[in-house]
Amino acid sequence: MRVLPKFTERSKKLFKGIENNRVEIFEADPHTFVAPVHCDAEYLLFVANGRGTVTLVSPEGRESFNVERGHIMRIPTGETVYMINRDNDEKLILVKLIRPVSTPGHFESFFPAGGENPETFFKAFRTETLEAIFKISRDRLEKVLGRQGDGFIKRASREQIRALSQQQEGGGRWPFGGGGSKREEAAPFNIYKKRPRHHNQFGKLIEAKVEECEQLRELDVSISFANISQGAMHVPYYNSKSTKISVVVGGKGNFEMACPHRAGHRGGERERGEHGSPVHYTRITGELRSGTVFVVPAGHPFVAMASKNDNLEVICFELNAENNQKVALAGKNNILRHFEREAKELSFSAPAEEVDTFLESNDEEFFFRGPRQPHEGRAAA
Repeated sequence: MRVLPKFTERSKKLFKGIENNRVEIFEADPHTFVAPVHCDAEYLLFVANGRGTVTLVSPEGRESFNVERGHIMRIPTGETVYMINRDNDEKLILVKLIRPVSTPGHFESFFPAGGENPETFFKAFRTETLEAIFKISRDRLEKVLGRQGDGFIKRASREQIRALSQQQEGGGRWPFGGGGSKREEAAPFNIYKKRPRHHNQFGKLIEAKVEECEQLRELDVSISFANISQGAMHVPYYNSKSTKISVVVGGKGNFEMACPHRAGHRGGERERGEHGSPVHYTRITGELRSGTVFVVPAGHPFVAMASKNDNLEVICFELNAENNQKVALAGKNNILRHFEREAKELSFSAPAEEVDTFLESNDEEFFFRGPRQPHEGRAAA
């Protein structure tokens, strides 16, 4: 299990708006049981690899869902959850977006069962209190709560896995469009089964938008999955109001983003405010591989591209998603094409014909061939 540090530890100014969001990457070996736990946080989980069964327990009862690669599921705050990896060979890998409810950016886990490892929260109570609560003797308490465990992820027998996985299948329900019960709306859905919003030989983008799904609407989060073909890239764009938290779940590639840094000046010039001071855009770059997390604040233009030899697969959580728009800066839907002729000439300080050639040379919609590799297209010495 790997919980990333708070985003504000990287930049308080840039990431203050997403301070109350954390990302966890969780792995469980085949045929293992993950101990029951509840958290003072709600979270969305994405199944990046493997097959599991997730069981939720609340005052209304217990319900289990079989999940596999591509499933997305919301775990409500305070709801007890346990799970198994029911696959014989592959690891179960989950990507979680966690949103604490008590302390911004900080959450705790509470284990009801166990003994010393994991430590049950019942150990915090006096023995006399527990005797009164459960109406059993001290000796019987010690037999249940005093055992030394072997961690919160435990190896399970085939028979135990089979029994725990023979539960209600959760992936068949479709949360888009409404009409179901509250519990049906909480069931997991597989984003891979949704119709792609953009799809061509260079890549595929699938979106589960906040307006389409009650689970996402309550969190104001949209989720998208991009599979960029090897050697390809997506159009440069920015999100009008969403901050995008992206996790690479497969392949390799690269990332570039324009980030403004405003230069300070002496005297009164410094008091002109953000719009009055000069702007310099710094290129933020990074190599992408499985497990890499990168964040794109609202308004920041960026591109991601796959390596020459690998597809790049990325799951994205878009925060503050209601009424957000992806604003394309190149290709068929480039918003700069909508400028009047005079606005083009004045903005670019160039004849409109030259600007049009620049803006209209790429007619792909979202995915297209990426930049030439450094060694490509060069004559041999």
